[in-house]
Amino acid sequence: MAIGSRWLPGVLMLALAGPAGAAAREYQLDPVHTRIAFQVDHAGLSRAIGTFSGATGTLVFDEDDWTSATLEVAIPLESLDLGDAQWRERVLDRTFLDAGGQPVARFVSTRVEPTGEDRARVYGDLSLRGQTHEVTLDVTLNALKRHPLTFKRTAGFSATGTLVRQDFGMTSWARLVGAEVTLQIEAEAIRGRADTDTDTDTDDDDATRADTPDSTPARENDDADQE
Repeated sequence: MAIGSRWLPGVLMLALAGPAGAAAREYQLDPVHTRIAFQVDHAGLSRAIGTFSGATGTLVFDEDDWTSATLEVAIPLESLDLGDAQWRERVLDRTFLDAGGQPVARFVSTRVEPTGEDRARVYGDLSLRGQTHEVTLDVTLNALKRHPLTFKRTAGFSATGTLVRQDFGMTSWARLVGAEVTLQIEAEAIRGRADTDTDTDTDDDDATRADTPDSTPARENDDADQE
């Protein structure tokens, strides 16, 4: 059946809009509730543990279409915590992280492959010490809901991965420090203000709580201080 010319613009607009319900949203990483932990062999005696905090970045995510997701993260290396000041300074120097010359590590996703319900494999480029190599993360979506304190739409993720430190120029102390570094990441990302203002998928329980006297800004701030 032929389509009249007066209907053609509307049909084109529907086609360009894509499938109904498709909506990739922009989220900002919460630096307070995002932590990157790593483990590496220490002389065959134990697996040393360190963490980085204060990561910032942007996630574009549609829970119904993981393949469209993108992620960019910046990690301040000076946030390193190893539990000992002297050991921390040694790892931050040019022998290992070279935080003085390259103070920020960056991860930029290149593609995402769903691997199961609420799970995906994220491939991306990690830039560290002036070198860039691909790193793969196995990611689990823990929850996507309104935060019970802030009432902002928040996504929570856990992720694991590995890298080889020599790939990034950290070749010293080969007999003392292992080559493979395992990563454990816990992250929360908060939807941007523009998306939040137009969001209509409020959970019933959260909407009810938002209307109660206990949900005043003053009470919310008190709860946040106790978190």
